[in-house]
Amino acid sequence: MTAVSTPSLAQREFLKPKYWPTWLGILLGYLICFLPLRVRWAIGSGLGRLGYHLARGRRHIVETNLSLCFPDKSKQELDHLARDNFISSGISIIETAVGWFIPPSKYMDLADIEGLELLLEKQKEDKPVLLLGMHLSTLDFTGAVLGQKADIDVMYRRNKNKLIEAIMTGGRKKHFPSAIERDDVRQVIRRLKQGATVWYGADQDYGFKHSVFAPFFGVQAATITAPSRLIKMTSANVLALSHYRNLETGRYRISITEMPEAYPSGDDVADCTMYNQVVETCVSQAPEQYWWLHRRFKSRPEGEPRPY
Repeated sequence: MTAVSTPSLAQREFLKPKYWPTWLGILLGYLICFLPLRVRWAIGSGLGRLGYHLARGRRHIVETNLSLCFPDKSKQELDHLARDNFISSGISIIETAVGWFIPPSKYMDLADIEGLELLLEKQKEDKPVLLLGMHLSTLDFTGAVLGQKADIDVMYRRNKNKLIEAIMTGGRKKHFPSAIERDDVRQVIRRLKQGATVWYGADQDYGFKHSVFAPFFGVQAATITAPSRLIKMTSANVLALSHYRNLETGRYRISITEMPEAYPSGDDVADCTMYNQVVETCVSQAPEQYWWLHRRFKSRPEGEPRPY
């Protein structure tokens, strides 16, 4: 597979008027990064509340996901959770900017890492490590923190805005040995065979190809089978990664744990079910911090309509 060129900030194209609003947003984000933590969180919360009222399409996706996954909650509880989810997403925008622009020494002491020794021990073995993650809203910020403690390759989705993509690429280069576009499976395999640790988030709907249906909060969800296949192909060790913010204490928590002993089992449905159960357990600790903005249930079993 040929490498895809990454845009550089030196490109004259970024001086065009169509990028001026993006530059303004980047400048504001940069300035906000230097404010105290609580002020940053307050600004992010305001962005989230604004998004809740303006982004009605996304709000419908969040509300649909929550009603499917938490059928026992009242409408008032679901509405409150949806608002909190937008607030969490707004804060994550500011957190991501901090990871891009601020030296790690300025924020490393904000996070507690549980299970770091487990990861470092696995990295000492003569095997690669597949670090199975999930899309919690603190992903970019806590990834930057963890990247200072251990070498980890990350997977990402290319941004359609070339200027934002260039900024994000610069941020990734500061924290990770390699960043792999999510469709570049060959590069994932190559890096694992080289003994690297690769973060892989398999908790989104990538369509029917290479997926099976497995329950997620009691709802059948198209779940990609790649992780167990990658482990089989590369003999990789496997760990799970989750991460959270605590608005009361002003701290972050990163957790690295073992996957179930039976994982992978060789049965795609069983493996995807085990992975989804791990994600459920982690999400349940802070459900407002999960990426419910994603159409997790857009692919449906035959004859079942889409819920969105």
